[in-house]
Formats: sequence, structure tokens, C-alpha cells
Amino acid sequence: MPPGPGQTVNASAYYSVVNDGSGSGDEGTGASGRRVLVVGVGDDGPDGLPPSVLERVEQAELLVGGRRHLDLFPEGPAERLVIAGGLDDVLRRIDAASRDGRVVVLASGDPCYFGIGPHLASRLGRDRVEIVPHVSSVALAFARLGVAWQDATVVSAHGRSLDAAIRAARGACKLAVLTDEVNTPAAVARALLNAGAGDCPSWVFEQLGGPREAATRATIRELVDLNFAPLNVLVIPALGWQAQDERRSDFGLPESDYEREAGLITKPEVRAVSLSKLRLQPGGVLWDVGAGSGSVAIEAAGLATGLRVYAIERAPERVQMLKANIAKHARGRQVTIIGGSAPQALAGLPGPDSVFVGGSGGRLVDILDAAHTRVARPGRIVANLVTYENVATVLAWASGHALQAEVVQLGVARGANILGMTRLQAENPVTIVTVAV
Repeated sequence: MPPGPGQTVNASAYYSVVNDGSGSGDEGTGASGRRVLVVGVGDDGPDGLPPSVLERVEQAELLVGGRRHLDLFPEGPAERLVIAGGLDDVLRRIDAASRDGRVVVLASGDPCYFGIGPHLASRLGRDRVEIVPHVSSVALAFARLGVAWQDATVVSAHGRSLDAAIRAARGACKLAVLTDEVNTPAAVARALLNAGAGDCPSWVFEQLGGPREAATRATIRELVDLNFAPLNVLVIPALGWQAQDERRSDFGLPESDYEREAGLITKPEVRAVSLSKLRLQPGGVLWDVGAGSGSVAIEAAGLATGLRVYAIERAPERVQMLKANIAKHARGRQVTIIGGSAPQALAGLPGPDSVFVGGSGGRLVDILDAAHTRVARPGRIVANLVTYENVATVLAWASGHALQAEVVQLGVARGANILGMTRLQAENPVTIVTVAV
């Protein structure tokens, strides 16, 4: 068993206990079953494995892996199980087979690096899983460049959300991205540029470690038009981001800066506080539900580099106002208008990091449900409300989802002339409810 807290053991002695037996794959037998061997494989296949590990692969009774991995080992009597989708059925099969026979799982590079290794250890127990890593593609890529990578940000868009990968890459100075057939280097490059990345030199390494290995140097903008083999890793050794001071970041603009219906605009002071509550993220996504004139959406677009803003509005006449205001303000190019009623109009949008609810059309709970389902964690939902009934609705909804809600009522009074003097004229109060998700 692994050493417990506070125990000190000799490392070589511990390794010999974990790997006791004949080396045939039968070690570790007992009530919990035989050990499953997980082997990291490079593009060089069997040639890259130590002889002792290769022998155990060849003696497997069940060989598991992606089709590409299995094709690297065409010989041998083992039954073959292709991983081609969800892992639940595969893990059940491995669990059952390993109790009576020798099971080997093939994985790319280091199986603990965005790989299957931790899933197996969690499912079967770490005492039943032995992992032999290969050099990861990221380590190989940086080795080819002769560049240190202990300070690199590494994200995976391989079989994962590209939006999530770009969020994780925000602000990185040295970046590596694992790609796939959908989230190609071109798609990643396009997303990085949209998120505010500079047009920096980058490298794409294909088929690393194999006979068809290739390396391509290009700027991020040049990558948008290039195609590569599906098996590759994108490395950007010195990634720059558009400086915040290159963008207009003013907010709380006067109502006169926007076309609007009488009274139907978020007042500048309320707008400023609401934007602060959203905690907008560079490269993130904001939904502005019930956008009206678009004042919140337009000003939000100037507060975070690469922020994508979706302004949802159901009233056709307000959609026309939105278009006019977006055309008037330079930041409007980051705002996409979605004409339609929420929550239905939200279905096809990228998942948000923050959601602003300025109007609900009587569908407040449905909109909150849709936002809660889609918003990234941690995320924020901010609602501006003018009636006590709607405030009570949001608080009850938050309580029902075990979420904390912050309530701020903002009462603003503006100076107005009276007989050559100044008096304060109160605006209607607005309640801002912020729900942290």
C-alpha cells in the first residue's frame, strides 16, 4: 500500500513493493483484482517503449486504446477494445477483465496529462493501476524549441470546449495548446485573436516523435489560413495581449449618448455599479438579456479585452435602437444582437461567464434557470429590478438553488435648477441583485 501521512519509506523499496511479481503482468493480485497497466505511447509506437514494458504489452489478454494506438501494435493475441466515445462502458469492461486476466491500456504520451490514467486510478483504486508515462507532446515540443516550459500555460482543446480553453489561456505569456480535428490550430488562432491576443510568432508541431514529424513556424494571424495533420500541438513561446489602454474603457456615459425610449435606459450611475458587479473577464462572454438601448452591452465591451457580448432583445423597435447605438459606438463591433425572446433566444449562444438581466418579459425564473445552467463556474448573474415582487422572486430562486445573493438598492438624486439655485431631484430607486454561481 502507498505510504500514509507522516510515513517515510525508501523510494526504491516502495517501488519494488508496488511492482512485485514476475513482470508478466500478474503482480498485485488479491481480493481487489490484478493490476491494470497503463502505457504512454509516442508516435514511434513500440520503438519508444522499454523492452520490459513492450513485453507486457505483447502479453496482454485485453488491449485497450484509441484506434490509432491499437494500430501501432498490430501483432499479438490480445482481444482489442477501442475507446471511441464515453468512458463508462470502457471502464466497466477494464474492471471486469482485469480481475481474471492481463489488461493493458494504451494512451498518448503521459497518461496523467489530460489522459485516461487518473480516471482509471479513481475508478479502480490506485493500488490496481500502474502507469508508465511516455514523454508528453508538450514536453517534446518545448524540447524541439530549446525553451523552458515550467512557466508555460498549457490548455487542451482536444475533445473539449474551445471557449473553455481560451478562457484558461487568458493573460498567458507562454502558451501550449493541444488541438484536435475540430479545434484546429486555425480555430485556436482565430479564437485567440478574438480574445485580444497579439499577432505573435507560433509553432505547430505535427506527429511529434514519429517518422513524419514536422514543425511549422507562423504568426498567429497566418495560422488562421493553414491546415495541419490532426495530431499536433500549438506552442506560442512569447504571447502578447492587446493593452487595456489601447481601448476606450469609459462607462457610465450620459443618456444623451444613446438612442432610447423615454425612461427605458439603465441610468449612468446604475449602469456603472451593475457593470462592476458583473466582474467581466478578458476573452469571456456576456449575455445582456433585455438589452433595450444596449447601453450596458456597449459599455461592457470596453471593459475587458476580447469580451464577446450578446445583446438579447425581443421588441423589434428596440432592436433597431440597438443597431443604431452599436453603429454609433466603436466598441459596438464586439456586440452581437440576438433578436428574440429569452430564454428561447439563449439556446444557441456560447456559454457565458456573466449574465446581466435588464428585462425579462415576464419570464424571469426561466431566464435565471437558463443562465444558471449555462454560466461558467465561477460566474455571475446580475439583475436590475424595480419592483419588490421581482426582487423577492430572484431571492427565492437563489435560495432554492443554494446560491448566495447580494442585494444593493441604489437611489440616485441629481442636481436640478430651481429659481437659480440647485435642488436634488430623486430618480426611482433600482435594486441590483448579484448571484455568484
